[in-house]
Amino acid sequence: MELVAPVVVEPLKRRRCSECRQGPLERMIVEFNAPVCLDCADLGHLVFLRRGDTALTRRAREGSSLWAVVVRHNRRRTRYERQGLLVEEAALIRAEAACLADAEARARRRARDAVRRTARDAEVTAALEAEILRLFPRCPVERAAEIAAHASLKGSGRVGRTAAGRALDRGAVTAAVRAAVRHVDTEYDALLMRGVPRHQARERVAPAIEAVLRAWLRT
Repeated sequence: MELVAPVVVEPLKRRRCSECRQGPLERMIVEFNAPVCLDCADLGHLVFLRRGDTALTRRAREGSSLWAVVVRHNRRRTRYERQGLLVEEAALIRAEAACLADAEARARRRARDAVRRTARDAEVTAALEAEILRLFPRCPVERAAEIAAHASLKGSGRVGRTAAGRALDRGAVTAAVRAAVRHVDTEYDALLMRGVPRHQARERVAPAIEAVLRAWLRT
């Protein structure tokens, strides 16, 4: 079956998400002629890989179960031009490891590691992890740590960096856990890659998500 990759647009004008009203958007998808931010489109966990390194791009795309094409409109040429891909961070790390013989790839990996170490706010992450385990006591400790680290990455705009997330709002924390379960423990990403509309895919995996959350709650 031919895969259908989502198309992400870098808007030329200031746009706000039609669902959460956040903005201005650096990147977005268009649904029913309306802009939708990457978080609402369930693509916020992906990282941007700029075009240019053919080998790295190919390996990252092949290793990512969910990826998207990033385009920008060129007014002079009156066409959309490809800027790069959004891929899973783990897939990009594996692709970079496979390209380590290339000195440029090694430099890129060191730069990414330095940014990651600088960006991670240990205090926010630890507080979010503790709250996840309080709300979901049966959640495996390593999963809680992964969810907290992903959701609280500084500068990402994800749940852990919002005012509600920093305040450990129950709804915000639960939303972060739910999103992680959706991508890791269900077939949601595979459904998107088969062209299933996002809202239909969410509906199909909802029972599986609730089953995991119930299992993680105190009984």
